[in-house]
Amino acid sequence: MAQIEIIGVPLDLGADRRGVDMGPSAIRYAGLSEKLRKLGHSVEDKENISTPIAEAIKIQYSNAKYLSEVREVCLRLSKAVSSSLRSGRMPIVLGGDHSIAIGTLAGVFNGMKSKDGGEFGLVWLDAHGDFNTPDITPSGNIHGMSLALSAGQGGKWFPSPPWPKRSVNPERIVIVGARQLDPDEQTNLKKMGVHVFSMSDIDRSGMKSVMTDAIMIASRKGEDKIHVSLDMDIVDPQDAPGVGTPVRGGVTYREAHLAMEMIYESRLMRSLEVVEVNPILDQQNATAELAVELILSAMGKKII
Repeated sequence: MAQIEIIGVPLDLGADRRGVDMGPSAIRYAGLSEKLRKLGHSVEDKENISTPIAEAIKIQYSNAKYLSEVREVCLRLSKAVSSSLRSGRMPIVLGGDHSIAIGTLAGVFNGMKSKDGGEFGLVWLDAHGDFNTPDITPSGNIHGMSLALSAGQGGKWFPSPPWPKRSVNPERIVIVGARQLDPDEQTNLKKMGVHVFSMSDIDRSGMKSVMTDAIMIASRKGEDKIHVSLDMDIVDPQDAPGVGTPVRGGVTYREAHLAMEMIYESRLMRSLEVVEVNPILDQQNATAELAVELILSAMGKKII
């Protein structure tokens, strides 16, 4: 059984729509810690990384909104994630918007480098690619850039040091469930060699086949551990209405569980991140409760 550290990051500066700052509280309210303990895991809730609020901040860059504030929060998060991994624990990070992945992935890179030699792969479960940069972004929202910036395109925006030149090798990144990609983002994904399994791929091949390939690519056929980043908007809005950026045509309830069950069965997940739960848009906390269910599936819960 795992020794888990829960780290909340109630950040909503990476997106235009407010509300995901309440996501960590909603997931906790749905009983995450208690249910993980019932599975036999040791759980310590490290509470929240402190975050600023948009009303108190002036936007400096229209193509990278709230850059300084996002960078500051992510730096604190990276240290918390790295410390957790170095101590032999499994960090479960609760967002907030997906800009926090910049901090999570930097922390995984530093923590894994110390603990396991630094190599890890990434399974990114998301309706979006989050592979824009400040140079090509149509919105200026950093939650739509977090993966590209973590994959070596941070440049002057996230300079090294203190940031890794790249937190994760693009060829070890596998996006699953994509169904809304910007044109320049598509070009960037192809240029960087990121593996993308769209909803069309899932429709044609099935979730089992897609996840088998995704885990093998990310882990180099089981040689390395993986980090899993779960954006709740991968799930169709009928089952997950309370998300930051809903897109019709997502994975079903059972497909989402199968993906997480397969991740557990691989025994390769070293860290987990769950983001974009927006209680303002939710219905009776259903999306947060689903987030807890999916975390439990990734941590070993089975039907029988």
